[in-house]
Amino acid sequence: DFNPWDRRLVGVLEATHSLPRFHGPLFKGAASLRHPWGEFAPPRKMEENLAGGDDREPSPGGDSPDDRRVSRETPVDDIEPSMDRAEILRALEVVERDSAAIAESFASLFSALRVALSEACSTSVEHIRCFSDIVGRLQESALDAATKGNRYINSCLRLNEEMKRVESLAMQLKILRRNVDVLDTAVNRLLRLQ
Repeated sequence: DFNPWDRRLVGVLEATHSLPRFHGPLFKGAASLRHPWGEFAPPRKMEENLAGGDDREPSPGGDSPDDRRVSRETPVDDIEPSMDRAEILRALEVVERDSAAIAESFASLFSALRVALSEACSTSVEHIRCFSDIVGRLQESALDAATKGNRYINSCLRLNEEMKRVESLAMQLKILRRNVDVLDTAVNRLLRLQ
């Protein structure tokens, strides 16, 4: 879609600013070229003068370049919005599909996390119950052991007291035996004297 007035505009710009030759159409609606010293965009009056001059090349069908440009650009302008709408709808469908997939993945992830948390909580509750039972039984065993220890200590004290009584009885038996020995000796002497 190269317009003749674009070619003439490029020639004018090359002659005035020593620009390298630009092969191809200019941007539609504006003739802006990048100059080595910066941006150059010709004023709108220059475009109108170049586009409306008498030395324009006639088209083969007798139509002016502006009419031919309008006739060529009008269907493109009509098609571009529909293409843009189709691309937008297609992109929206892709985004919606991806969003649904992401939502499903997040839902499955959250459900898996919920199941794992419930299992962990149930396991933790069971562990706490087991620990409480163990602590209760250990406390009962400790109390029983303390009671039995106290009983053992009391039995040892009683045995000690009984042993003290046995010792006194043994001393009495020793004294009695000594007395018996003395008596036996005296009787033997009396028998010898007779």
